[in-house]
Amino acid sequence: MKFDILIGLGAGIFAFLLVMGYNVLPIGLLIAVGYFFWTFVLSRQVIKNGNGVSIATTAIDFEDIGGQSVAKKELQEALDFLLYSDRMKALGIRPIKGILLSGPTGTGKTLLAKAAAKYTNSAFLSVSGSEFVEMYAGVGAERVRGLFKRAREMVRKEKKTSAIIFIDEMDILGAKRGSNVSHHEYDQTLNQLLVEMDGLKADQGAHILVMAATNRPEALDAAILRPGRFDRQVKVDLPDKEGRIAILKIHTKNKPLAQEVDLEEIAHETFGFSGAHLESVTNEAAIFALRENADEITEHHLHEAVEKVMLGEKLDRKPTEEELQRIAIHESGHALLAEVVRPNSVSQISIRSRGNALGYVRHYPKDDLYLYTQAMLEEQIMVTLAGALAEEQILGTRSTGAMGDYEQALNLVEKMLLAGMSSLGVTDVSLLSAEQRQPVTKGILADLEERTMRIIEKNEQALMQVTEILKTEESLSGETLRAHLKHIA
Repeated sequence: MKFDILIGLGAGIFAFLLVMGYNVLPIGLLIAVGYFFWTFVLSRQVIKNGNGVSIATTAIDFEDIGGQSVAKKELQEALDFLLYSDRMKALGIRPIKGILLSGPTGTGKTLLAKAAAKYTNSAFLSVSGSEFVEMYAGVGAERVRGLFKRAREMVRKEKKTSAIIFIDEMDILGAKRGSNVSHHEYDQTLNQLLVEMDGLKADQGAHILVMAATNRPEALDAAILRPGRFDRQVKVDLPDKEGRIAILKIHTKNKPLAQEVDLEEIAHETFGFSGAHLESVTNEAAIFALRENADEITEHHLHEAVEKVMLGEKLDRKPTEEELQRIAIHESGHALLAEVVRPNSVSQISIRSRGNALGYVRHYPKDDLYLYTQAMLEEQIMVTLAGALAEEQILGTRSTGAMGDYEQALNLVEKMLLAGMSSLGVTDVSLLSAEQRQPVTKGILADLEERTMRIIEKNEQALMQVTEILKTEESLSGETLRAHLKHIA
């Protein structure tokens, strides 16, 4: 970026001198020599020095990675081709050249690649896909050739039989050709990678396996994914509840946990968290314990850490008395309706500002569900609408605090349309015009608003009592909330 600015600045000065009548020929020759020197000497030297390439003897083992039992099993099966190459050769099995790890960010793709190197006792080279892309023609392709050359040199130097080249952000290097119309350097670099992978043979003295990671597999060029290049595609997904428990146990090994800490409960609350999120939860919990000069990490610290990772740090924002009343009514509406339609679902209700939220209600996920019925989606929409409707019922007006709720409700309605759960039936929603979709969306929301309002009107007294308690306490656990509701009833 800085180099581009210098080029633009130099061109401006050059044009100014030319207009003023100066002889710019010597300056032009000097610039040309400098450009030639950078392109063909310095940039090649950068490639030779291995810019961006990380070489490491990894100490990470598969046992150090939790929550990915399926991915680990599939990956280990593919890596056995490196460990038992003689047996594979006797059976006439072609060696695997590439393994693609795909999945959301933070799920452990890089850790799996490092563990693969230890599992196979291979030399390990790691590089980011962005390191290959330059504005100068041929630089990226040269870096690809240098990377494979370096891998072979490392195998000889370390007296090993194999090397693993790990390319992170593969969607940058391996994007569909033609997608960067004005920059053919991308396509040249990708072509060189394909050539290098096609040239990998087990009888070259060193078996090189290319591993790559991406969270956008749909953006990759089809030539990369064909058999003979990236032969195996391993899905590294978000961990389920058992996986989250395993990850939490790994990241709390070196931390003093209080005896009452129940990691299963923390795992239950963190549905949708990746391994990176869970590591952050345990780290933040330890920081909270440090702030309080505590010798152990308690459940309170872990719950607080979950909220921080999910919503952000507490803010010193001080709402006015009128705003505090509205926020308390809004959050009480969410919590009350959640307990009516899904009993025992509220984990925490708070009117303390955190992140971008003036208040929030945190719910226990109903197990790890991956399929939702129409009734479940409608219940979720009703809970999101309840905050604004509670404001309207008690105060007579709604506020801008419900904008995020409406966005969430519209996303849920969109899921209903896509799943054929509307009056439109099963149809290609993308082909419908706004005039066709809007009445259906409004109809669904109007019906659910009416049902939600009936529940709020019926439980208005309980809503107001929870609001007053919340204004005093600022935060209530789900158990405390349910105890109050039971007492009110």
